[in-house]
Amino acid sequence: MRKSVVVALALAMVATSCRVLLVPDPPGPRSRDGFVEAGYWAQRQNSYLDYASTQFSPGSPTNLIANAEHSRRTGTPFNTAGISAANYANSFSRMDNFVDTADFDLTYIMNLWYGYRDLLPADLNAGIESHMRSFKYWFTDAQPTGTVDQRYYWSENHRLLFHATEYLAGQAFPNDVFSSDGNTGAWHKARARDFIDQWLTEKARYGFTEWHSDVYYQKTFDALLTVVEWVDDPLLARRASMVLDLLLFDMALNVQKGNFGATHGRSYMKDKSIATDQDVFGLNKLLFDDTSLPYDSTSDAGAALMARAQKYRVPAVILRVGQSKHTTVDQEHMGVPLDAGAPVDHTQTGIDGHSFTDPKEVAFWWERGAQTAWQTVPLTLDTLDSTGLWESDFFKPFKPIADITGGDRTVAQNLSQQLEPMLGFALLTAVDTYTYRSDSVMLSTAQSYRPGKFAEQAHVSQATLDEKAIVFVTHPKNEPQSGTQWPDNDGYWTGSGSLPRAAQHGALSMSLYAPVFTNPAPPLTAFRYLPYTHAYFPQERFDEVTQGGNWTFGRKGDGYVALYSWRPTHWRTYSDPTIFTHGLTQSFDLVADGGPDNVWLTQVGDAAKFGNFASFRNAVLANPVAVTPRPANGELPGGFDTSYASPTEGTVAFGTTGSLTVKGIATPLATGKRFDNPWSLANVGSQQITIADAAGKLDLDFATASRTASSTRRHRPHDRQGGNGDGNDDEHGNHDQPDRSR
Repeated sequence: MRKSVVVALALAMVATSCRVLLVPDPPGPRSRDGFVEAGYWAQRQNSYLDYASTQFSPGSPTNLIANAEHSRRTGTPFNTAGISAANYANSFSRMDNFVDTADFDLTYIMNLWYGYRDLLPADLNAGIESHMRSFKYWFTDAQPTGTVDQRYYWSENHRLLFHATEYLAGQAFPNDVFSSDGNTGAWHKARARDFIDQWLTEKARYGFTEWHSDVYYQKTFDALLTVVEWVDDPLLARRASMVLDLLLFDMALNVQKGNFGATHGRSYMKDKSIATDQDVFGLNKLLFDDTSLPYDSTSDAGAALMARAQKYRVPAVILRVGQSKHTTVDQEHMGVPLDAGAPVDHTQTGIDGHSFTDPKEVAFWWERGAQTAWQTVPLTLDTLDSTGLWESDFFKPFKPIADITGGDRTVAQNLSQQLEPMLGFALLTAVDTYTYRSDSVMLSTAQSYRPGKFAEQAHVSQATLDEKAIVFVTHPKNEPQSGTQWPDNDGYWTGSGSLPRAAQHGALSMSLYAPVFTNPAPPLTAFRYLPYTHAYFPQERFDEVTQGGNWTFGRKGDGYVALYSWRPTHWRTYSDPTIFTHGLTQSFDLVADGGPDNVWLTQVGDAAKFGNFASFRNAVLANPVAVTPRPANGELPGGFDTSYASPTEGTVAFGTTGSLTVKGIATPLATGKRFDNPWSLANVGSQQITIADAAGKLDLDFATASRTASSTRRHRPHDRQGGNGDGNDDEHGNHDQPDRSR
């Protein structure tokens, strides 16, 4: 056999079984053992510490952490003036009064105590230690008479935050009896260890419930890094490092110029409109350094904890993924496939070994917002009855609906199934995400995710050109609200009166809006929606914006975006000074009146593909979009069939139901893979995940808790001072280094 044929066959085999090895060796920090070189990483950490220490905020535990770590690294005195327990009176009060997100406070305060208690005044240490022993760490623990527990324990990030802090409290005071429940610290540590182990197992198997969240990935990061840095169980800490690797890999795949501008399982307008408002911005900047914008907060929790981290080593390949300039497609699958709209079937007892009736599974299902799914409604009602949680602000609004059933669990299940398009507003079920990214533009979509149904915080699709130039569409449930920032509960930009049936292929995304429920009457008016859809298209954050036909075009640098609406659009004028606009003076709200149903298309491109902006516009306009409305379904819109000859993808057709076709060929909306991108190809549920490029790789084996990094190095005789800058760069081949600690 000819040598060229052998080489070709070998390359084909590599491309099929391990495509990741064909990714070109990218620029960026060099590595000797597969982890980021110590010198380079210290520089990145110090860049944030230098910035954060320009301010001293004694009431901010994360700012104190940054200042204390900066003092240690530079050998300068740590300023203790003004630090006292009084600075933390509000945080301690939130803990004492069972206020929601008090676990955030405790996590940061405990990181401060574990790392720097020798620098803190005695009264603050005493206050922290007292609250470590008095904190209520889980919803099943006893609640003091006459008080209402307002905490939300069950979201993905909250679960691990509660478990991590409980473990560390028990670790610190194993022989003390905790005043919260009369159990010893050792008992709490053992319970928390089991909880952490369960949570880590779920993430390794299913991925992240709050997928690509620009808000809550930071909280999950905080919890994971807390476990890695402070937990005294090496196996547990290493497993947390592995899940943290997956979280950072996910961020690296979906970052564009500092903007985590992907589809989000949970987000808010107050976070997603610009990169610097995202909770993950500081962490993204510290890690990937791909934005020219400065750090935005001297108290940034993710950045502060990462800047002081000493045990977690960052895999070099993950940084290279985030800094990659290549045009790539990433497809991911995460979550558990719970269909709350399926007909009630009492023979269904669980999914993938997770029971619908076992009280031990409450946290698993409630993390996924499945409290109102018919499968778990009996478990939900039993839990609320036994714990007194009906009085909390989270569950009180559902009491009238529950009362309608008269306590009959079967009636409750049937009612829940009928109202699922509304009551499932918080449900985070299995999702398949698709992200196209070039050096100049990114487009990301959740494929056909709960179409036509109400959702509070799901963000289905977005085009991202840089930190501030973004485009996305929503179906609002209410008119704009007044306030000094985008309100948390703003259903105009954050919530969705209904989600579209969306699909993306390459640089084209289609979103077809058609609600599957009519505007409800009392007591369900909270789920009403408005008779139009609209887009966020901040004109002044682009270099050029122009319109032609049903298209609106934008350019930022070498990145281009085109947004199509089947219904005619107009720019909304904001004249009420009480309506927050984030300083925008030009129109940014592109409204499509005429009904809650509409077809929106997003096509992206760049100068590398199209040359100049005019050529991109001409290519987009060269072929018309064909939209055929389907017959109405009673009072409900029937949806659409849509076809468009994309300048990048060819003819793409998609409907409110049915397959996505590309050039006449049915194209699955999911690959069936946990990861499917140039760096990693892994099956759903796989215990082995490899992340690799031509410069090195990371092997994660969750079955054996093995974390192994390697670096492929080449002798560079004219680059003797590359790598970590210490003049001793290794010149040999592969170096497989199992992570023995974290």
